[in-house]
Amino acid sequence: MFDAWFWIWAILALILFVGEIFTAGFFMLPFGLGAAIAALLAYLQIEPVWQMVGFIAVSAVAFSLLRNVAERLTHDPPQKTGVDRLIGKHGVVTEEIVPDSSYGQVWVEREEWRADAPGSGRLVVDTAVEILGVEGSHLVVRPIED
Repeated sequence: MFDAWFWIWAILALILFVGEIFTAGFFMLPFGLGAAIAALLAYLQIEPVWQMVGFIAVSAVAFSLLRNVAERLTHDPPQKTGVDRLIGKHGVVTEEIVPDSSYGQVWVEREEWRADAPGSGRLVVDTAVEILGVEGSHLVVRPIED
């Protein structure tokens, strides 16, 4: 009743759909859709070359559309939490930051944090700083140039 191409495309579509369950980012789904369309074309007894064209065309279109959806679903959360929320913020030195020591504090968003400023030399009290990152429990800062 069905020719071999129908079964090849149908089994390939099934494998790709099941494989999509175990991967992230909608990578196999477009190819599974392409294989399903190719199986439909084989069922309608369309020539194998047109089945391949249908597979490639549907896979390409579905891949480009689903990549946009995946990008929107898997982007970084808009609100950072914990100490990461401070990266990129500005603060003020409240205790002089001395290179290669554990001394130095900055005031950032109503909180006081220990801070290091590698490569910046001494930073005196009331120096405006930008938070570059976090190392352990210390913020990594650099002075803001006026």
